[in-house]
Amino acid sequence: MAGFLNMNKEPGWTSTDVVRKVKGLVGVKKLGHGGTLDPIAVGVLPLCIGQATRFADSILFGTKAYRMTVTLGAATDTFDSSGRMVARADPLGVGKDAVVQALEAFRGTITQIPPMYSAVKHKGQRLYDLARAGVVVERKSRQVAVERLSLTRWDPPEFDLEVECGHGFYARTLANDLGEALGSAAHLSSLQRTRAGRFRIEDSFTVGQLERAVEEGVWRDLLFPVDWTLYHLRAVVLDPLMQEFCQHGRALGLSTLGPAKPGEQARAYNRGGEMIALLEFDPGRGGWRPDKVLAPS
Repeated sequence: MAGFLNMNKEPGWTSTDVVRKVKGLVGVKKLGHGGTLDPIAVGVLPLCIGQATRFADSILFGTKAYRMTVTLGAATDTFDSSGRMVARADPLGVGKDAVVQALEAFRGTITQIPPMYSAVKHKGQRLYDLARAGVVVERKSRQVAVERLSLTRWDPPEFDLEVECGHGFYARTLANDLGEALGSAAHLSSLQRTRAGRFRIEDSFTVGQLERAVEEGVWRDLLFPVDWTLYHLRAVVLDPLMQEFCQHGRALGLSTLGPAKPGEQARAYNRGGEMIALLEFDPGRGGWRPDKVLAPS
């Protein structure tokens, strides 16, 4: 059994809570998620089952979209509403035009410092464990891509933003940094992930809906195929001899794929339409070589 479940995480659950619950519901051992959501956050949480876990990176490092609510007037140690207030400011001193102007600096490639309350590791320890122990350490800044950022609701002291971003982006950090850029204070008060790669909120379902599908014996109908996140790659069908070469890690002479750049990837299928491998072009090692080979179903 392999594929993806597009879960709609509800508030109060951790991503690990959802994984643990779904494991028990569907009775699988190998199951992971495609990108952590904080307990206060809701929305798209793709789960990878079986051999689909080998393609979790195609979600983790893909683009994501969020709807976020920022509250002016207070900053917290966690940068969101779950934390302890560490600064106050008069929210009436910030106008809509000032927010619109400040957003300009947060588009494109920007720099963020991961919050102390995050899963990033420092010398083998999670930052949130250090933070809970009252320890604050220096963190390295990271470059993240913000492809789209727009103000969608203005209702002071709150306002809503829609964001499309790349890997490593922290909505909480954006809220905190935006407050500082405005000469005020702010924190993230709600967050919904509306898309993670090809997985959309419109196609997701809650744990309760999955429970009902399991009771009715139809939960497998909710699975997305193991190659769902790879449809943007070229595809090739291998004959039995090429399939054997592939399964033994040998280079494949695939002229049917045409010219390719080093590091380019492609999907390989058997004649029955089953994906059997993810290939990568390596001209220094004979051309197309299997990068990830899937066990036959």
